[in-house]
Amino acid sequence: MTVVAVTGGTGAPGATSTALALLLTWPLPAGRRVILIEADPDGGSILAGALQGRVSAEYGLHQLGVAHRQGNLVDAFFRQLVDLSDGRRERLLLPGLVDPTQSSGLAYTWDPISQLAAGLGNQQIPHDVIIDLGRRGTTGASAIAARRADLVLPVVRGTLPSLAQAQPRLASLRGDLDTHGTGSDSIALVVIEEGRYARQEIGKHLDAPVLGLLPFDPERARVLSHGEGDTGRRFLRSKFMRAARTTAEAALALANQRRMRLAPRPAPGGELPSGPDAPMPGDGWAQAAAYIRRPAESESRPEAEPAHRPAGEEAGHVR
Repeated sequence: MTVVAVTGGTGAPGATSTALALLLTWPLPAGRRVILIEADPDGGSILAGALQGRVSAEYGLHQLGVAHRQGNLVDAFFRQLVDLSDGRRERLLLPGLVDPTQSSGLAYTWDPISQLAAGLGNQQIPHDVIIDLGRRGTTGASAIAARRADLVLPVVRGTLPSLAQAQPRLASLRGDLDTHGTGSDSIALVVIEEGRYARQEIGKHLDAPVLGLLPFDPERARVLSHGEGDTGRRFLRSKFMRAARTTAEAALALANQRRMRLAPRPAPGGELPSGPDAPMPGDGWAQAAAYIRRPAESESRPEAEPAHRPAGEEAGHVR
């Protein structure tokens, strides 16, 4: 199971469009699913953009604060998912906030949400998770999602303004992940190929590896950001989406490598480490559910359906 956090910065680097492209191209072996959580504290844009308002604004992240306080976060989470895969429930979206002021109501819910995301890979139907943290999501209460992610993917462009604003943000993020997360080696860049700076220069300047390159293609990007233009097979086979698929495959491979490296090693004698800092044994989903539910609530595992699907959606389409 993989959790990937995508983040951006000022100057419209394209974090949400990148996260949505990853959702639509994420490798899915048989029986696996992927969820995009639009967790930008400044508010979501996919409902009004890619989905053109065809899904009710009642669906989304803003419903989870109240659900958490009522002790039914897990069930509410699955009820809020929108299906973007023609009824197969393979590619699912949790829409973002419709009003930035709603972010204050989630102050104590980010931690349980990140616990929930980490446990989704241990369901009967495992899920990978992509979290769009937008420009400010790696700071404040939502930063816990980046700290627990297998990978953190800042999106930058090869222009001087983009690199200049990204440098201090990455320095702050690197320090936070080293202090409170699993380490700053979880950072890998996704570069939009706009501007004169090449991959090697960008990686060296920002002191981070470049995981993927997405072509600068405003026409294809507007399909994801505004729901404009062709969304059929031609779009899915475009150079932009092929590059997104390559980036998704690289992210999945790197996350698996990193998880194996960080996995707890058996103590001498073949037993797992013990003590207060040792990982809890057993099913990770059950651990997450136990953490975010009230003790009196049932511990039965919920099904990841039904998920809402906009009428008329076709497989892999965003509208």
